[in-house]
Amino acid sequence: MSTQHTYRVIVRGTFQDLTDAARERLLAEVEEHGLAAMQFTEEGSLTYDRVLKHFSFRYVVVSDAEDGEEMAGALAEDRAQTTLREAGYGHGELRSTVTDMDTMKINYKGR
Repeated sequence: MSTQHTYRVIVRGTFQDLTDAARERLLAEVEEHGLAAMQFTEEGSLTYDRVLKHFSFRYVVVSDAEDGEEMAGALAEDRAQTTLREAGYGHGELRSTVTDMDTMKINYKGR
């Protein structure tokens, strides 16, 4: 049985070819998707600003450690694409940054 690792993944991209309806929906919800909304969840949290150019999703992905960070990034990008497609939000290429929380070194300050 392989070991499961927890990954935090940030998926970034740019909005492209948004319809007027999509722009209106995004702008109506912009306050819910600002800096205060930045949290890592399995469902992903979407953040963007009024400019409607760049966006990011933050995901928690649990997968086999032997699959590594590359698989965690691919899974998160797939989730982001699905969410964007279902909402009708056009986008460009997605890129991700992955942190393996199980191998992350924490430096504690001495007292």
